[in-house]
Amino acid sequence: MTNSEVDEEMNPISHEHPDVSGGQVRAATFGAMDGLVTNISLVAGVGGAGASAHTIILSGVAGLIAGAFSMALGEFTSVSTQNEQLDAEVEVERSEIEKNPGGEIHELIEMFTEMGMTEETATTAAHEIHQDPEGAVDVHITQELGVAPSDKPSPWVAAISSFVMFGIGGVVPLIPYLLGFSSLLLGLSVGAVGLLIAGGVAAYVTRHPIARGALRQLCFGVIAAGATYLVGLAIGIPAGG
Repeated sequence: MTNSEVDEEMNPISHEHPDVSGGQVRAATFGAMDGLVTNISLVAGVGGAGASAHTIILSGVAGLIAGAFSMALGEFTSVSTQNEQLDAEVEVERSEIEKNPGGEIHELIEMFTEMGMTEETATTAAHEIHQDPEGAVDVHITQELGVAPSDKPSPWVAAISSFVMFGIGGVVPLIPYLLGFSSLLLGLSVGAVGLLIAGGVAAYVTRHPIARGALRQLCFGVIAAGATYLVGLAIGIPAGG
């Protein structure tokens, strides 16, 4: 048994990396946060104006539906555009490799030597990679843009994730009203708990301090809700409205 085999047996790989390509996790996290902050602020603004519980529910549900569709369409368009841009760059790289393979091989050798390879090793690796034109395109794009063409996020997954999570986040501050309560303070308190949980989960997924993530999200929500509450308080409900 060689030394490398012994090292591999003694130190097996014991970790995995989550998907960080920008698809489902990012869209779901952003959707939940946006749903919470948007509807907490909406409830605070309408409630601060003195609206009835029925009006708050109507406003909150309307905001939830509109926001969920807006988020989903925005995510779908954003991710689709990002993927289309990457596809265009892949075509440019494929064309360059076909027209000037020598220059592209030299470019890859330079990139590999900058990474720490010896020139001999980099030259061998670059020539072997270019034996497969499509594989060479993937390597060049990954090295030059930092994005692997095979790891493109799905616009449908991003859209659906953001739609669902925005809806879940948006319904949280409405829960007391849907259960028959009419207390603005209770609705905002439930929303605050939702912000703490969402911020903590996001921090856990990204391996950051949970308490800091939870409190940060709560602070953002308080600022947004406070601003809309003051606006609602200043405008108020017209007499007979």
